[in-house]
Amino acid sequence: MASATQVPPSAPPARPPRPPRSLAGPVVLIVIGIFFLLGNLHILYWHDLGRWFAHYWPVLLIIWGIIKLIEYQQANRTGTRPAGIGAGGVLLVIFLVVAGLIATSASNFDWGQIRDQMHIEGADIPWWGHTYDYNADLQQNFPPGATLRVTSIRGAINVTTSNDNRLHVTAHKRINAENEQDAAKWDKLTQPQINVSGQTVTINANTQGAGDHWVSSDLDIALPRKASVVASTNHGDVSIMGRDGNADVNSQNGDVSISDLNGSTTLDLQHSSARVSQVSSNVTIQGRANDVSIEDVKGSVHLDGDFMESVKLSRVAKPVSFKSTRTDMDFSQLGGYLNLDSGDLEATGVNGPFRLRTRSKDIMLNGISNEVHVQNENGAVEVHINKLGGVEIKNSKGDIRIFVPAKAGFQLQAQVHDGEIQSDFNDLKVDNGENRSSAAGSVNGGGPRINIENEHGTIEVRKGTVVPVPAGGSNKASKPEPPEPPEPTEN
Repeated sequence: MASATQVPPSAPPARPPRPPRSLAGPVVLIVIGIFFLLGNLHILYWHDLGRWFAHYWPVLLIIWGIIKLIEYQQANRTGTRPAGIGAGGVLLVIFLVVAGLIATSASNFDWGQIRDQMHIEGADIPWWGHTYDYNADLQQNFPPGATLRVTSIRGAINVTTSNDNRLHVTAHKRINAENEQDAAKWDKLTQPQINVSGQTVTINANTQGAGDHWVSSDLDIALPRKASVVASTNHGDVSIMGRDGNADVNSQNGDVSISDLNGSTTLDLQHSSARVSQVSSNVTIQGRANDVSIEDVKGSVHLDGDFMESVKLSRVAKPVSFKSTRTDMDFSQLGGYLNLDSGDLEATGVNGPFRLRTRSKDIMLNGISNEVHVQNENGAVEVHINKLGGVEIKNSKGDIRIFVPAKAGFQLQAQVHDGEIQSDFNDLKVDNGENRSSAAGSVNGGGPRINIENEHGTIEVRKGTVVPVPAGGSNKASKPEPPEPPEPTEN
């Protein structure tokens, strides 16, 4: 019997060769590592590396893509399966895209402005480099009757009076750099410039000569007293003292001080504060300001814009106008003071006609004369009259108190919805109802008309005395607790 022939088992199929690993990831990592090494060796500076990465990070993706494309073409020629994109490659791409977008967004910030507002010096943050100081002195003849124009991107401007007919300029520069050699290079590129064209003399701090590099230049300027001054700065304080001419200032992110000026002044402010004193002509302030203080002005005062903090006025000889998104006010003269902030308005020694339209403020008017027109809501109103003129007060959600000289003659008409009326004058007929109250009548033979309207609050008509007008400062009279107003955001 023939034995069965045993067939050897078939060999398992050969496993296809494993595709080679991609070189894209390692090449990109090598490029990044080289740049970090150059930074550690101080051949390249970290802030330059950051700026280059913010602008050119897509190049790394392009390199990665080119390598993957070459590998794909080579695999097709050899008939092998090309290397795919593994988890490591996906993570690398995600990391580059996220880091690149963050770096690009960060490069669009004005870090110099943030640094200025936080008062950070270069030595405080190592990767901003070291801070080096340089001074530059310039002087030349100043044409009689000429106007000075000063421009600075970053740095203070201080203008005073010279003892001769010459222009004197001292620039105090602070430069951020990795070393003194680089700082000296930036110093040469940012020398202040003086240009004379007819009756205009221009001083340029020239900090823009360093491009994106951080350079601050404070200018101390002395020139003849009769010259007018026009100054502009993006980051820095401006001070102008002792002028027999006009002063115009455009300021962003700084404090402006104007004093002893025989002329007019116009300030255009953006996130800046201003202090103006001893001005013989008109004062105009516009824009978006923080604190504003004005005193001893022989001309008129015009305020137009958004005033985020306090406004203080003292002794203004001619009309005052104030316009903002919340408040519209004008009056003829201010012999005392006026303080205005987000929740209160207090004034003493105002000469009318006085017109005020606002909301969410507690209003205190002491020693006011002539006509008074007030419209308010969500706040108390208290008026002390020295010299009676026509009075019209409208309020909502707040009490009204008016103090009239005891011997003054007037006619009154008052009405309240959801409140009561109280009076010290027996000649007035007061009718307090459940929902509505009213008062009417003539006092001391009649005279100027007083009209008062209120909703959800009381009306008090009191006998008052003449309030002395102080030279300045604050002397608040007592007032009842007002209802709590909603939180305001600006004046």
